[in-house]
Amino acid sequence: MNKRHFLGGAALAGLLPVAGSAAAADAPRKGPGLLTVSGLIGKSNRGPVDPALDQLMVKHKVSFDKAFVIDADALGRLPAVKIKPTLEYDAKVHTLSGPLLTSVLESVGVAPDAMLGMRAVDGYVVPLKMADARTYRMIVATEMDGAPLVLGGLGPQWGIYEADTLAAFKDKPLKERFALCPWGLYSIEVSRG
Repeated sequence: MNKRHFLGGAALAGLLPVAGSAAAADAPRKGPGLLTVSGLIGKSNRGPVDPALDQLMVKHKVSFDKAFVIDADALGRLPAVKIKPTLEYDAKVHTLSGPLLTSVLESVGVAPDAMLGMRAVDGYVVPLKMADARTYRMIVATEMDGAPLVLGGLGPQWGIYEADTLAAFKDKPLKERFALCPWGLYSIEVSRG
């Protein structure tokens, strides 16, 4: 047996699990990307912002070298939580469902002490600590009253909590309860807390 071939083969075999993990993280999405998480993340499946093709991100001055793009299928695989807040837009109670924001972020390797910049399609940016997202049990709502949220309405994702039950918000006027809840959520930038 040739010692050089054996050692070279053993070295390559040792690299295979690492290459396999990277390939799994870079696996193509099944559907359109709905939420892009960038900054201090543990996993990525896309490269930097493309000035020609990432037009909305460029207009909103979003910049990153790597990110993780999540599609509807990936959001749907996470356990859904239902909340029933009274919404400021019609003053009615609605049932919203989707995964916990913290579950979504933990799935891409975001640290529990991180700071979040949640960005909506209209450019609205909400700074929020990961710890507050956990305390408020904020969800990434994908459905309202049993129907998918739509782009052009409040979706396709809405970072929201059940303000009616949270001490920090329940006694505020309805119009002031949801300042930390961006509808049309499409990007989350993660930084140090």
